[in-house]
Amino acid sequence: MRLLAFENAEGEHLGCLEELAEARGIEVEYRRLWRGDDLEGALDYDLLVFLGGPMSVNEESDYPYLAEEKALIRRALEVEKPLLGICLGAQLIASALGARVYPGRERELGWYPITLTGEGRRDEVFSAFPHRLEVFHWHGETFDLPAGARLLAGSELYPHQAFRTGRSYALQYHLEVTAEMVRDWVREVPERREEILHNLEQRVAELNRWAEVFFDGWLRLASRSMRK
Repeated sequence: MRLLAFENAEGEHLGCLEELAEARGIEVEYRRLWRGDDLEGALDYDLLVFLGGPMSVNEESDYPYLAEEKALIRRALEVEKPLLGICLGAQLIASALGARVYPGRERELGWYPITLTGEGRRDEVFSAFPHRLEVFHWHGETFDLPAGARLLAGSELYPHQAFRTGRSYALQYHLEVTAEMVRDWVREVPERREEILHNLEQRVAELNRWAEVFFDGWLRLASRSMRK
């Protein structure tokens, strides 16, 4: 099995998901779009992961590769390729499906809980999660739920935090971050540093444990689709 990750900005990588994938014998490759890598041959991979970034999905004139990613997402969904979108990647999936992406009331930066919806509690992957879970957020935009998608989780500030379409998942938040990634990102908001870094190692370890639960569930779903 091969996984291809699309990196939209330097420092926004797979985090703990890369180690999880490699431990399960999955070959991991990156296309670093911010550096000029292309999308050629992307549909030859078994799993596609669209990562985060500080830009808006609507800034295609400044970041032309965003339009290319959306086109790839549409093609991949048409052939039922299992996708995972994280933060900006989730917004890209929503936009590719015709949903509006727009600024939220305020930025959601740091540790906030998400709550599963009824669909989330019934979902074969999300049902393994507790009803309420603290996760790491780093975003200021949100999206409307795409037509036909299942809303799986929300938060107080952002009701649309996770959705599923077919065998693909879109997560507005970050399960993948490592302590090193959080320390790097928090430099952007020094006034929030103490709050965000409080009990960091413990929080990240718990977060990454749930990342493993999610990843293994998604892999089981993806593997069934490949056997058909």
